[in-house]
Amino acid sequence: MSTLNAPVPAGATLEAPNEPTPAPTPASPRRKGLGGSVWWRHALGVVALMWALFPILFIYSAATNPSGTLNTASLWPSGFSTKNFTDLFNDSSRPFWTWYKNSMIISFVGALAAVFLGALAAFAFSRLRFKGRRPGMMALLLTTFFPALLAIVATYIIFAAIGDALPAIGLNTTTGLILAYLGGALGANVWLLKGYFDTVPRELDEAAIVDGASHVRIFFTMTLRLVMPILVTVFMLVFVGLYGEFMLASVFLTDVDQQTLGVGLYGMTLGNDANTLFGRFTAGALLGSIPVMLLYLAFQKQLVGGLTTGSVK
Repeated sequence: MSTLNAPVPAGATLEAPNEPTPAPTPASPRRKGLGGSVWWRHALGVVALMWALFPILFIYSAATNPSGTLNTASLWPSGFSTKNFTDLFNDSSRPFWTWYKNSMIISFVGALAAVFLGALAAFAFSRLRFKGRRPGMMALLLTTFFPALLAIVATYIIFAAIGDALPAIGLNTTTGLILAYLGGALGANVWLLKGYFDTVPRELDEAAIVDGASHVRIFFTMTLRLVMPILVTVFMLVFVGLYGEFMLASVFLTDVDQQTLGVGLYGMTLGNDANTLFGRFTAGALLGSIPVMLLYLAFQKQLVGGLTTGSVK
């Protein structure tokens, strides 16, 4: 008789016989003393948070202060008023929105061009094999050891001479300042990009070459899509750096209508009107932090992924 439909004996189970029962995981012993407690870590976190929020709270308090002077500014907000913002927007001698627009244009165009140039160089160093490849990488790394402050005088003389022949890209022009920024756009960016480019399997390039694709087509149609996190990361880093750059912008841009937000706001802290214009200065600084904050909130996942993957390689 078939045993498929045979009744199961009472008390029988479907488990395998003599199956060992997993032993419970012993609890880790709790360390005693200061090292075994975590309260001090939370305390350090709270102190670091308070230290980071201190200047933001002071700027907000000064920006919403009705009097708008440095003498009456305090850490805790004593009231809320939009007078400083209204005075800042209606000041014809200090075009705040023009400064804002100039900073956004210079930062966005400069960051986009820096990412494109860095990606081209990183693709060449990562995928192509040519004579002088390693010395070229070392030369780019060497340029990062010298501060940009050393080249300000030479850059000023060069662009002053260029402005005599081509005024559109000389001194006191947005285009000239962007070109000056692009002169130092390579270096650390290329090394960061190359580290991420090396993580892309070379078999993909070889398969595309077999199908008849050129290096240009591989770069634009395949590689750029695979390395998008590091491109976003470098764009954010360059954008924030150009947005807050002051030294070279203050040398290049002398007209009020051509100045960036940092240079224009710094001018409000000079002279005898620095005390009375402090409220407008903090109001402009508060509004100026919005683009950077939104950029980090929007692309924080790509920032973390791009930095960690490139650094591991």
